[in-house]
Amino acid sequence: MTSFQHLSIVIPCFNEEEGLDALFERLENTLAQLNEFHYEIICVDDGSRDNTLAILCQHAARNRNIVVLELSRNFGKEAALTAGLDIALGDAIVPLDADLQHPPELIIEMVRQWKNGYDAVLARRTSREMDYPLQRYITQKFYRLHNRISECAIPRDVGDFRLMDRRVVEALKQLPERRRFMKGLFAWIGFKQTIVDFVVEPRKTGKSTFNPRRLWLLALEGITSFSTVPLAIWAYAGFTVAILSLVYGCWIVLKTLVLGVDIPGYASLLTAVLFLGGVQLMGIGVLGEYIGRIYSESKQRSIYIVRQRYGKQDTHD
Repeated sequence: MTSFQHLSIVIPCFNEEEGLDALFERLENTLAQLNEFHYEIICVDDGSRDNTLAILCQHAARNRNIVVLELSRNFGKEAALTAGLDIALGDAIVPLDADLQHPPELIIEMVRQWKNGYDAVLARRTSREMDYPLQRYITQKFYRLHNRISECAIPRDVGDFRLMDRRVVEALKQLPERRRFMKGLFAWIGFKQTIVDFVVEPRKTGKSTFNPRRLWLLALEGITSFSTVPLAIWAYAGFTVAILSLVYGCWIVLKTLVLGVDIPGYASLLTAVLFLGGVQLMGIGVLGEYIGRIYSESKQRSIYIVRQRYGKQDTHD
């Protein structure tokens, strides 16, 4: 390693005005302890509707190491994170949430592990007591299901908070997909990894934007991005129903030959028709999810659009 290296912190921001001052205070105090590093803090305003952008610009004017990207609208956290990674210049890059639930002080330990030769240092939360019971339940089931059916396993209780070597970020930038499930992409690229544990802090301001609906959509995105098992399930389901139907049909023929013709069973017929109709519609729905992804990727629209950049415009000194 060289005597001075560069560290990039990438912070997606959406309506974070109340907590930004505390975030920068703790983050800059932490970075000041890393004397052998030059640093940059890249804040991506993801279409905030409050004064987040104005406060970010104030800090960028105060500290020339702070860069602010203003996106043209709200593209979502995955896109905002991608935007920050695309312009990060550091030898090591750390995505960080703006709500201070990711303690900035942990970056010092991450850097130490990186110096020990790891390409990625993952931050793993030790508990989920801060989450709602439904959120904990959905998260637990998602990790179990995803890791069972997907081509790559996602480390449990590990989010976007991590340190990545430059080569890891360059590998991420080579992935062309538009609908990005970052946790899955982080896991897919591999590299030499280690884990450091941390305790999630309570939110100092605001409230989480992740409701059950968004968690469900994120889980669906993760599964359809890295597994085709849901498609295969419906092939097996169709085969099973066909076999059962054949067996039942043979039973009806034998029963008719032996006992004669019974009174038609309208209730059982209606039940069978509705059941098979529901199975078919569910299969079409799963197929539609994958076709929708193909349609979205085929248009090749930009993942994000930058409206303006604030702060220093040059590269590292």
